[in-house]
Amino acid sequence: MRPGAAARRNAREFVGVAPALALVALVFVLPVAALLLRSVLEPQPGLQNYAEIFASATYLRVFENTFLVAALVTLVTLSLGFPVAWLMTIASPTWSGLLFAIVVLSMWTNLLTRTYAWMVLLQNTGVINRALLGLGLISQPLPLINNLTGVVIGMTYILLPFMILPLHAAMRDLDPAILRAAALCGATRGQAFRLIFLPLLASGIAAGALMVFVMALGYYITPALLGGAANMMLAELIAQLIQSLLNWGLGAAAAFALLVVTLALYAVQFRAFGFGAMREGR
Repeated sequence: MRPGAAARRNAREFVGVAPALALVALVFVLPVAALLLRSVLEPQPGLQNYAEIFASATYLRVFENTFLVAALVTLVTLSLGFPVAWLMTIASPTWSGLLFAIVVLSMWTNLLTRTYAWMVLLQNTGVINRALLGLGLISQPLPLINNLTGVVIGMTYILLPFMILPLHAAMRDLDPAILRAAALCGATRGQAFRLIFLPLLASGIAAGALMVFVMALGYYITPALLGGAANMMLAELIAQLIQSLLNWGLGAAAAFALLVVTLALYAVQFRAFGFGAMREGR
């Protein structure tokens, strides 16, 4: 192809995607740029907002709690989601479709409704504590709400489908003959699981874990309703800084710091797995 024809073809392709690029710039790039400018210009130019965030023990405690909750939720969802995804993979088409429908249906239910339902279930007079008291397993109600336990339970339930679906996609693409070949070669079930099954699922596990972890970092409604003041997460802190204290500069700095952490996690995953893990989260 001649250089002139190639240039005209590239120009036509650019014109075709220009509206989409303009929309991305308007919806994503400009707000992020405005956020960054607010964080370094208000109340006065400089990096004092970032210095205050990372020098304050209170703000650092919020960051620590945010990452702790996100890590716990990721581990619990992985522990619960792995067997569910495997059951969906090996079950008959009818049962697999039913399980898939249940998982997807939970995602379609209103988030606020699900959170309020957990508030009812976890309170001292809720169904869980009443059932445990009735069975004689406990002598007094367990503290399941307004603490870390309630936040982890509520967020695990809400984010569990985002772990199950990437794992199921990765397991569905596996060739069962690989595991049979490992058994014929003398590998035990534990060896086949540890040395063959898990490495082949690495991209799916990474996709689900990253998706859940990143979403948990920015969660607001569930931690605010199920947690207490001692369990404040970063999204709730940002909302208070901007809505209650009208401190746009400090709130923007906290939000931009969270954005940088998220992008860094995506960069690490891309470095380790390339686009394979991204595709597993489709």
